[in-house]
Amino acid sequence: MTTATAYKGYLLDLDGTIYRGGEAIPGAAAFISYLKEQRIPYLYLTNNSSASPEHVADRLCAMGIDAKPADVYTSSMATATYLKERASAGTKVYMIGEQGLREQLTVSSFEITEDSPAYVVVGIDREFTYEKLATAARAVRAGAVLLATNTDAALPTEIGLYPGNGSLVAAVSVAAATKPIVIGKPQSIIVNYALDILGIRAEETLIVGDNLYTDIEAGANSGLDSMLVLTGYSNREEAAVHPARPTHIAEDLTDWMKKLTL
Repeated sequence: MTTATAYKGYLLDLDGTIYRGGEAIPGAAAFISYLKEQRIPYLYLTNNSSASPEHVADRLCAMGIDAKPADVYTSSMATATYLKERASAGTKVYMIGEQGLREQLTVSSFEITEDSPAYVVVGIDREFTYEKLATAARAVRAGAVLLATNTDAALPTEIGLYPGNGSLVAAVSVAAATKPIVIGKPQSIIVNYALDILGIRAEETLIVGDNLYTDIEAGANSGLDSMLVLTGYSNREEAAVHPARPTHIAEDLTDWMKKLTL
């Protein structure tokens, strides 16, 4: 097992790892300060497709965690990158999603339209309707490629778990009789893009998160060591029987930082 001090970079989940609801998890700010002091590169790697990196950075700063938009990599950003590698500017895309996804597709020069799109992209959309479902399904059945920013089953909120983007993706997938290409965690696509930004190799990087099904499986799918923090979705008992076992388990980031500073 790789020792705590051997990692040269970090991919950090947000909700349940850095913050919970509107408050930073104790120890998160100190851990980020430590990474900055040691000049260890990191990215906040989030499946959230609705928020822009600017919004995420502002939210972190409001919690007392120093952050810049360049520190954030979202599933919307990864989806736009995936499309740019395969489609030219002006390619037609039908989008189910919110402002963060719209911004990334627009800045990447794709045309967001219902008229004969080449791609259908599904991100979390809290104004999802039957008409949007029908439009997406018709486009996919007509030949459009179906992309999902992520397939998260649940969306954590201050008042409990709400349906995640996976619910919307499942509806489109069933209606269109087509499986999506998934960009976000636990798939390796978003992880590989993040590694390119960090400029470090997979074997030198630790992915950290609270969810076995997204963060820890993303590490397993991408050749990264992983660490489960017990401050959010998954617990130690689940980790003991999950097919993708975390390399490390820590109570929280304070617990991990103690190992880094021994």
